[in-house]
Amino acid sequence: MSGADGDAQDGRLVEVVIDESAAVRRSPEVAHERRVAIHDLIEQNSFRLVQGPAGPYRLRLRMEENRLIFEITAGEGAAGEPERVALPVQPFRRIIKDYFLVCETYYAAIKTAPPSKIEAIDMGRRGLHDEGSVMLGERLAERIAIDHQTARRLFTLLCVLQIRG
Repeated sequence: MSGADGDAQDGRLVEVVIDESAAVRRSPEVAHERRVAIHDLIEQNSFRLVQGPAGPYRLRLRMEENRLIFEITAGEGAAGEPERVALPVQPFRRIIKDYFLVCETYYAAIKTAPPSKIEAIDMGRRGLHDEGSVMLGERLAERIAIDHQTARRLFTLLCVLQIRG
């Protein structure tokens, strides 16, 4: 591809696969969140290797020994050895734990709480999600350039991969 359309594809993901071969069975809600995050990520993203081949990119995410592994294959044919970026998950533990707690509170609240309380909990939930997204973008910045919306969706996928059952 060349021209404007090719340039638009150079810095984006065209495929995202989550390797959950060692993962536990997910609840329908978690499976839905994963599907939505992947769909939204494919539809709109900004993703580029800082040093490496131009895209479009295919991404495979998986957990390996407390690290989130990004296996990135670049180019139209997507052949060859993938670029591998390992991101330690330990710095995200507190945010993920807090995020899960607020999500549980939010899902319980939507059944019985007044709208003002639901809105307040949701603001806290979104704040934690943003905090995790910013941290993810900062920790990837030397290897992978992403925008905030892409970081938000990748943080959602990181959270999904952290669920123990």
